[in-house]
Amino acid sequence: MKKLTLFCVIFILLMSFRSFNYKTDVAYNNGFTSMTVDTLFKDRISIRAILIDKNKVWYGADNSRFGYYDLDKKEKFEEHIYRDTLKLEFRSIAQTSKDIFLLSVANPALLYSVSKKDRKVKLVYKEVNPKVFYDSMQFWNDKEGIAIGDPTEDTFSIIVTRDGGETWTKLLSDKLPTNSTGEAAFAASNTNIVIKGNDTWLVSGGRKARVFYSPDKAKTWKVVETPIVQGKQMTGIFTADFYDSKQGFIAGGDYDLPNNKANNKAFTKDGGKTWQLIGQNMGFGYASCIQYVPGGNGREIVCVGSEGIQYSQNGGENWMQLSTDNKFFTIRFVNRNTAIAAGHNKVVRLNFK
Repeated sequence: MKKLTLFCVIFILLMSFRSFNYKTDVAYNNGFTSMTVDTLFKDRISIRAILIDKNKVWYGADNSRFGYYDLDKKEKFEEHIYRDTLKLEFRSIAQTSKDIFLLSVANPALLYSVSKKDRKVKLVYKEVNPKVFYDSMQFWNDKEGIAIGDPTEDTFSIIVTRDGGETWTKLLSDKLPTNSTGEAAFAASNTNIVIKGNDTWLVSGGRKARVFYSPDKAKTWKVVETPIVQGKQMTGIFTADFYDSKQGFIAGGDYDLPNNKANNKAFTKDGGKTWQLIGQNMGFGYASCIQYVPGGNGREIVCVGSEGIQYSQNGGENWMQLSTDNKFFTIRFVNRNTAIAAGHNKVVRLNFK
């Protein structure tokens, strides 16, 4: 009797273990295995800033251009913002429920709001400085937003709005952590800033590759070192994303050595307090933009960069090549199986299967 009872217990445990592994395998096998590409439009254009607004894909581009593509109507709207003889390049884009915001790089920095209702354009911030160069912009909510730029003094240039983007104020340097010499940010894909609730992460590159964290919407800051390659002008963190308040991923590398796959990917499980390298000598080299797949439990990540489009379904340890097209600079998901990618001369829809 005792032997029979013991056998039953062992049998139940084995079946439970088998069931557990089966569920894990099913989750793994439900990952993507292929991808198709629909070209939305082509043009002589460079796009590093996009966002999804319901059925519209808004973009900021070079040569003073911005616009959107209507996914339902399959139509493109585009307009120019003329400012004297300047050819503006918009690499930062963000939105509230009412407006789209576009921020140009280089001197002068010009930040515009565009009404979603009637596309009326309004200049809401201007900064003149030989060193000015803004890299990324996001909103916490309909009233509060932030943009980050390279240092004009000894800290990042950070501007914030608390009134829905009507006015913007530059934070004083004595309220911010000091940057190292040669530490800045990269305007690669509007992913230098990541926001989850009140939590904010900024990432740097150049001589240092660090993560700047604020728990209170830019009022206070802490800085964390990372193991990402650093030390040269074009090394460091080019892109970041967080799945939730704890799980995050940073990537980048050496822009001058785009095929170097070492020390260019790292993850956190504790909200950015610590970072660990992953995927050493695997997958991609230089990364322009990484994004978590919606509903992937922080395990599924897509990257666009120097070696095309790659996908991981185990948190960045291994990568699958989905496309060798390396002309994409940025990517955003519409839903779990659909994303929009933009870059050199085109905007496309990616259909993951």
